[in-house]
Amino acid sequence: MANKTKSTVPGNLAMETELVLAGRDPFRHDGFVNTPIVRGSTVLSPTVADLEGHTGRYTYGRRGNPTVESLEAALTRIEGGAGVVLTPSGLSAVSVALLAVLKAGDHLLMVDSAYQPTRRICDEVLTRYGIETTYYDPLIGGGIADLIRANTRAIFLESPGSQSFEIQDVPAIVAAAAAHDITTLMDNTWATPLFFRPHDFGVDVSIQAGTKYLGGHSDLNIGTISANARTFRRVHLTHGDLGMTVAPEDAFLAARGLRTMAVRLERHQQSALTVARWLVARPEVLKVLHPALPEHPSHALWKRDFKGASGLFSVILQPAPKLAVDAFLDSLALFGLGYSWGGFESLAIPFDCNSYRTATRWNPGGPAIRLQIGLEDPADLIADLDSGFAALAAAR
Repeated sequence: MANKTKSTVPGNLAMETELVLAGRDPFRHDGFVNTPIVRGSTVLSPTVADLEGHTGRYTYGRRGNPTVESLEAALTRIEGGAGVVLTPSGLSAVSVALLAVLKAGDHLLMVDSAYQPTRRICDEVLTRYGIETTYYDPLIGGGIADLIRANTRAIFLESPGSQSFEIQDVPAIVAAAAAHDITTLMDNTWATPLFFRPHDFGVDVSIQAGTKYLGGHSDLNIGTISANARTFRRVHLTHGDLGMTVAPEDAFLAARGLRTMAVRLERHQQSALTVARWLVARPEVLKVLHPALPEHPSHALWKRDFKGASGLFSVILQPAPKLAVDAFLDSLALFGLGYSWGGFESLAIPFDCNSYRTATRWNPGGPAIRLQIGLEDPADLIADLDSGFAALAAAR
């Protein structure tokens, strides 16, 4: 094919347009729309001078290839940071990011509503390297300044909490951190950069479990770390030194998911709100923990800072014996019983935060169930939940 170049893409494009264009350069790949899957470990240099001088675009498969680079470039544009690195899972993204900004003797402030495996990193890994963690109330806001010590080096946020759904006052926490030159990190998996861009609020490191909405089809594990200019060098070096690498097939699937993420998230959002509003009116339900509902305690913060809501929320049932709650879940035909979320299918899990929270008390008043609303017709999902409530009543 003859050499051809694409016309210059204009700036200030809508996010939906950016998702289609970012990271792709078809005419570098003979016109193919998607960057091909490039497999390989060894990269050859034409001369010793090139080999020793690392003059080539790539030096070794672990350090990147065109497929991986395409996704990194796309996410850098979508996140609005200085650069992105990819990891094999969302949890490994959290680990790499924390290790990049902390060292022995440092103190970390971790939100009490964090994803439970994130807590295990703090309690079982960071402690072995002389890093101390203090958990804080997700609703603390600017009051976090009172917890900052002379050796506090990082504050980790997750908003909303992926089970209890508190919305944090990100600007207030970032302002307190900035006053003490403290690095801020945020798990932004629930909102994705489409509904909340951490860097726009001054957060240094934005983390996603791309396994969820980025992939969107429950068929890959991948993590993403976006860092601003202040922190990207440390993140990039730590990522490389730890030998983190992502299979090109997974990077390809994640890039493919990126192209349709806006339309999928819009459907997740609308369907979840439809189901959540129906649940609010059910006599079996004590409350619905969905930040986009006006009755949610953190709704005002969500409305101020977020552009939308994804498909994940929790339901607190009226007090009921475990046998009845299990009957409710076991009877569901359209909701799979499984961890993770963000795929095309709906999911449900029971949970109890009380066993691991330390800075706050989890006392919701009844059994808790987390729902992932997928891409099915919400009327069918509502009918399935209605049948579940019948099973719950029969098992009481």
